[in-house]
Amino acid sequence: MENNVIEQVFGKDVFNDEVMQAKLPKDVYKSWKKTLESGADLDIEIANVVAHAMKEWALEHGATHYTHWFQPMTGVTAEKHDSFLSPASESKPVLEFSGKELIKGEPDASSFPSGGLRATFEARGYTAWDCTSPAFLQEDAAGVTLCIPTAFCSYTGEALDKKTPLLRSMEAISKQAVRIVKMFGMDDVKKVSCSVGPEQEYFLVDRDKYLQRKDLIFTGRTLFGASAPKGQELDDHYFGAIKERIASFMKDLNIELWKLGILSKTQHNEVAPAQHEMAPIFTTANISTDHNQLVMEIMKKVAKRHNLECLLHEKPFAGVNGSGKHNNWSIVTDTGVNLLDPGKKPHENKIFLLFLASIIKAVDENAELLRLSASNPGNDHRLGANEAPPAIISIFLGEQLEDVVEQIVRGDVSSSIQGSKLDTGVHVLPVLKKDATDRNRTSPFAFTGNKFEFRMLGSSMSIAGANFVLNTIVADTLQQFADELEKADDFNKAVKEVIKKAITEHQRVIFNGDGYSDEWVAEAEKRGLPNVKSMVEAVPYLVTDKTVELFERQNVLSKAELESRAEINYENYSKTIISSEWSAFWGLIIVVCWQQIGYMMIVYIAGLQAIPEDIQEAAMIDGANRTQRLFRVTIPNMMPSITICTFLTITNSFKLFDQNLALTGGEPLHKTEMLALNIYETFYGRVGYEGVGQAKAVVFFILVVAIGLIQLKITRSKEVQQ
Repeated sequence: MENNVIEQVFGKDVFNDEVMQAKLPKDVYKSWKKTLESGADLDIEIANVVAHAMKEWALEHGATHYTHWFQPMTGVTAEKHDSFLSPASESKPVLEFSGKELIKGEPDASSFPSGGLRATFEARGYTAWDCTSPAFLQEDAAGVTLCIPTAFCSYTGEALDKKTPLLRSMEAISKQAVRIVKMFGMDDVKKVSCSVGPEQEYFLVDRDKYLQRKDLIFTGRTLFGASAPKGQELDDHYFGAIKERIASFMKDLNIELWKLGILSKTQHNEVAPAQHEMAPIFTTANISTDHNQLVMEIMKKVAKRHNLECLLHEKPFAGVNGSGKHNNWSIVTDTGVNLLDPGKKPHENKIFLLFLASIIKAVDENAELLRLSASNPGNDHRLGANEAPPAIISIFLGEQLEDVVEQIVRGDVSSSIQGSKLDTGVHVLPVLKKDATDRNRTSPFAFTGNKFEFRMLGSSMSIAGANFVLNTIVADTLQQFADELEKADDFNKAVKEVIKKAITEHQRVIFNGDGYSDEWVAEAEKRGLPNVKSMVEAVPYLVTDKTVELFERQNVLSKAELESRAEINYENYSKTIISSEWSAFWGLIIVVCWQQIGYMMIVYIAGLQAIPEDIQEAAMIDGANRTQRLFRVTIPNMMPSITICTFLTITNSFKLFDQNLALTGGEPLHKTEMLALNIYETFYGRVGYEGVGQAKAVVFFILVVAIGLIQLKITRSKEVQQ
């Protein structure tokens, strides 16, 4: 197996096109392919033949059960297993699998997040076979199972999953893009697809140590850890030699992924200690989404075989790295033309410039939606934390395209900056071709040669949300362009005008500088770009009139489906992070009181016991009641104890850190962030802010000392001199 391992195992557990050709009759295979390409409804007779062939193939590989594998709005996958057994014979088992069973399943729709679309008593839901994504086999302790990728909808037809809106968005962008390319003479194009390649970051920790860590077990993230390398400058781990144990994990991971036809290509150490990355080759958006869900599941399974635990946390807390997922996205025709390839002379490539203009316009007009598509509670900590792009949506184009854009705005497009040669100064080394554009790791949406890299997604997130938003907003812009160009008398002139108008009006979203800098935050505000700092602030944009009209216009999501997703987002946030600053604040108070009340009571009891009994007796003889004795005798004589306890309480409250970090992390929206935690996050949270953190610490020290001295003076003045 060691020789040509990729060739031997690749796709062996997938009911792919090659297997179908071998298993299906030629006429059935041709009908199947025609149905797939045209998008027509699948004939039940063809489905029966495909189902039989699929069952026979699965049985050959040891399968006993099949499942409709779907992606509810939990962010993970779901499956209900049924055996191939049929009650047709009493004497021996009969194994059957029909076209009806292949096409449709019926899981409980009320048991998955629906955001109000389904009530508990409304249980019926359906899974529908996604025939564009091939079936595959999974082996675990339960045996071998045939997994059929499906969409998931309610009894009334609303989408209850992440796949359905993605498939709808793919149809929407294909429809509008085909209209555009046909105007440019590409009459042979029948379909346009979005091609996606998600880079997956992850952590690996020793499982024995993992089991000793309550924070990892209960929260899935660390609450303490080693500081990240300063400036992320290759000084610790990034691209370092892969250790033997990790290399062994990666080898097994690759084999498992290759078996499922997942194009795992690149593997390396990432920036943080124990952090790594896997990147696949591009494929269509829905298959890439299915593959990425499998990647996350298989990473966790394979890790356990090596006595490791795979963590997909986005950002534990300031100073400790989290993981992201870069979503590389492009638009490709069924004839193999990448519509985002600028060519050698992008200033002359009108079709590229038109699609570029549509993306610039779409991103600028729908920045809040893109921000939401990359939102989950963990990712709110990560965005803008010197290892991820900021929450402000901007587009990086690079020197070459920025120059072209500026020429378009001026109205005179005549040239494109060309790459040069890079001479290393070493004769034995080859002269390298230098690209015309550098890259920018601080940009949330960066053009990287012939694709856009959406860099904001969190490691644990499904890529479906980001891609159906991207597809939909670009489809809507392309529709506007197509409507205008189809009515034009002079097509070439109209194309130039559309490109110029879109780029001129939306040039503000283009930014090639340092996205981490405070200057960019100020500049973005000047430009009028939204700075949506949290998931909670982003969710309302999902149900605005503008958003509802957009998604209904493209037949991707209805108003009810959008409202349900907003509700699910809120619910997910509230389950993960305390959503009320008041409950979080009082929670902190209760914990601190519980921690300190024991030794405070010891001090008070000692103070009470030190009060001479004859003073109390004298007060009673003089006719003082209980209240008078409390305020005139007991409390004044207790002032030394009160002084001590008050001083300790004030200083301890100022020093409050570990409880604040563990319980709330300053959330929501930093409203429960105490001074000590704020200083810590200032010092460790951003590169170059160490001086600011130190200055805050000095001011904090002076403040605590001043308050402590004032308190001591006030309370001591009330002490009784004996």
